[in-house]
Amino acid sequence: MSKAYEIRSGRRIVSTQYSVSALQAVVDYVRSYGVKDDEILRLGVDSVSWRGARFSAALVPTEPIAPPTSP
Repeated sequence: MSKAYEIRSGRRIVSTQYSVSALQAVVDYVRSYGVKDDEILRLGVDSVSWRGARFSAALVPTEPIAPPTSP
């Protein structure tokens, strides 16, 4: 099941990707620039490095739905 992930470069959110995992989301983002897989260095379960830049992925926060108020 795909979930929404924020792709971050430093503190900036640079994209939102839908994927099955944080790592896959960030790899897909970097590969969207035409980067070959062997140029991407995987740093952990949610981050990669490419040409000195570090990108990470985090789940998009979901807002809880407030229960309706009765009059």
